[in-house]
Amino acid sequence: MAEIVNLRRARKQRARQEAEEQAQQNRIAFGRTKAERSLSEAERDKVVRTLDGHRLGSSDEEPTP
Repeated sequence: MAEIVNLRRARKQRARQEAEEQAQQNRIAFGRTKAERSLSEAERDKVVRTLDGHRLGSSDEEPTP
């Protein structure tokens, strides 16, 4: 004998499954959270500031003998 299925529940379950699949694809496509992006940007800015602060002179200057 066949199992009785509540069609409303089946539709909702299918919709949830499709939404989860779409969410998984979006996670792959868009990757990181806003917090992760801002953290890596802040780290990159700090590295640039540190390197610029340690420069002895610009390349436009002539070296002194």
